[in-house]
Amino acid sequence: MEYRRSRQAGGTYFFTVNLAECSRTLLTDRIADLRNAVRVVKPA
Repeated sequence: MEYRRSRQAGGTYFFTVNLAECSRTLLTDRIADLRNAVRVVKPA
């Protein structure tokens, strides 16, 4: 896939995360890990 990105200071980003098995609760069970991963890779 090719994404278009706007490089604006203070910009807002939105992304969607899906599980192959939608009945699983992995994302909500491990929400702190997901938030931390976003924090780590997000540019300063």
